[in-house]
Amino acid sequence: MKNTLCLFGYGLLFGLGLLIAGMSNPAKVLAFLDVAGDWDPSLALVMASALSTLASARYLMQRNNDMADGEQESFGSAPKGVDGKLLAGAAVFGVGWGLSGFCPGPALLGLTAGVPGNYTFVTAMFIGFGLFRFLHQR
Repeated sequence: MKNTLCLFGYGLLFGLGLLIAGMSNPAKVLAFLDVAGDWDPSLALVMASALSTLASARYLMQRNNDMADGEQESFGSAPKGVDGKLLAGAAVFGVGWGLSGFCPGPALLGLTAGVPGNYTFVTAMFIGFGLFRFLHQR
């Protein structure tokens, strides 16, 4: 329970950071991806803060080492190599992000803000979740 609250706190902290940084605005995300035009590097700082938040959470969780059986495995394990599934998933994510300007987390936030095009993106995202689940159950 203690670890769940800790992880929730880290998620809330990062979500607030996304909101404050304006990452729910697709124009800001697309400006980061436009390296040949009017480039906005602020998203790189958001990514760096995400990595530092994750690193500190992992450090504290491993330092406390009070996770229940199996929790350590799901929290700390990662695939040992790059495979076709990873590359395909990264490509689909990147293309979707580049075309829409929405990242999944800020897109969910955008549902409450009435951001234009957001409902279409989130609907497509959940259809993708369902398609993934369907294909991997077979």
